[in-house]
Amino acid sequence: MSKNLRPAQTLRRLTILWVDNTGVPFVTSGFFCEARTLNGTRLATARFDAFGTAVFRTIGTPTTRTLVLRTFDADGVIFRTRTVRSGISAFVFIG
Repeated sequence: MSKNLRPAQTLRRLTILWVDNTGVPFVTSGFFCEARTLNGTRLATARFDAFGTAVFRTIGTPTTRTLVLRTFDADGVIFRTRTVRSGISAFVFIG
């Protein structure tokens, strides 16, 4: 194996996963995730697929700012809120 291996950027858009405590994705049909700035400005909304994955099409990676991520069910009830640092390509909600 070469000593000059470099990590490859494979996720071009911010990707969110939502899994249980054992790492199994939740069934998240109808759920969505929202990305906001620290001052509350909404940047984007992404829908989860049936396998616990949401991709923000308008947020490139690595991210350039700290974000507040919030998850909601189909009725708009908030489930989770997390603040994530800049410089990421993916984030996982656990539980």
